[in-house]
Amino acid sequence: MKKSGKAVAALAALSMLALAGCSSGGGGQASASAQPGDITMWVAGSDTPDELREYLKTTFEEQNPGSTLTIEEQNWADLVSKLTTSLPDAENTPDVVEIGNTQSPTFTTVGAFLDISDMYDELGGDKLIPSFVEVGEVDGKNYALPYYFGSRYMFYRADVWSEAGLDKPATLTEFNEDVAKLKTDSMSGFAMGGQDWRNGISWVFANGGELASVDGTTWTSTLSDPKTIEGLEMWQDVYQNASNLPSTERDVAYWDFINDGTDGAAPEAATIMAPNWARWEIGELTTNDEGEEVRDGMEDASKYDIFALPGLDGGIAPVFAGGSNIAISAQSQNPELAKNLLRIVYSEEYQTMLGENGLGPANSDFMSSLGDDKFAETMVETAEVSKLTPAAPGWAAVEGAFVYEELFQKIADGGDVSALAKEYDETLTPMLNGES
Repeated sequence: MKKSGKAVAALAALSMLALAGCSSGGGGQASASAQPGDITMWVAGSDTPDELREYLKTTFEEQNPGSTLTIEEQNWADLVSKLTTSLPDAENTPDVVEIGNTQSPTFTTVGAFLDISDMYDELGGDKLIPSFVEVGEVDGKNYALPYYFGSRYMFYRADVWSEAGLDKPATLTEFNEDVAKLKTDSMSGFAMGGQDWRNGISWVFANGGELASVDGTTWTSTLSDPKTIEGLEMWQDVYQNASNLPSTERDVAYWDFINDGTDGAAPEAATIMAPNWARWEIGELTTNDEGEEVRDGMEDASKYDIFALPGLDGGIAPVFAGGSNIAISAQSQNPELAKNLLRIVYSEEYQTMLGENGLGPANSDFMSSLGDDKFAETMVETAEVSKLTPAAPGWAAVEGAFVYEELFQKIADGGDVSALAKEYDETLTPMLNGES
């Protein structure tokens, strides 16, 4: 199996970093000790809305006279390689960075981020999402803290399901069977790309499987565990029998598939799996105050609805917890200003704004900002049983090499799951431990 040389090289570069730790020491009030300066924040993708970016910039510059904040958006696909290049460079490093929760361990274990343990309690302490805190922690010290979370659940065409005589499924087996019945030549019963492991691992977790285990500091890929294999075979079944999407697809805008087509044409999918905010891409087209065409957010309850992916024996299946952490570069030349920005991020005002925009706030005290409708309730319910990928030092390199995408595509194409699991365990175990 061919590994991405770029990803392995990136991990090797990270392992050689000799970063100097620049330690120091309502409403996110600034520390008076910070001297004026200019700082840069990197946000990943478009999840942080423009309104929130403007709030951060305006509030930071008001609270830090003479200082400026520049916010730059980075593509998720390039984020690891860009951080690997930029973080060691004191002249060009971003001061504050958003990073995927699964990518945090790689950077925290090599000293790429500033120790912010002295701010932990001030920024929320034990009210912060525990699993996200853990992946940003090394030897009991905090280097990256949760920024926002997102959980995944099922969006479906209630009219299509009802016409087929189907109700919300009670078990995962029932879900697989129902969406297979809904599949036609032109409509997926459940639209999922063959490389979409981030959604697909829910079937692994539901069967009690894991992607890896750790003994002390040594990680081992556990794809060959019988429970993991059962989950992968169950995912193979639902992909092959319910989805029309190619096995080469990943990171698809699934929400487009359950909207009606042009001139009221039937939807391309009866069911999708997506994060909470996808609701705003679903529904009938309307025109907003700016004259732009937007979706109505599933206001037609007779046509659209949601449910949590059911577990193997009922209840709710564990899903992959999406979301991000946030950290300060250890090479930041303005660490006190960077800390002041974090104070704004973790303020009640900003945490509330995250929730109001459909992003799970880092601090549990502000969960009510998500609202109390079925979307908020399902988001919280699924988040409570969600799981993260292994907090292994080499995980960022694994993602950068698209190893799981490659594995899931082969499974989607009908490959022998047990044989593939054994093959990929041999590849993944050294990578998880940061070995080339």
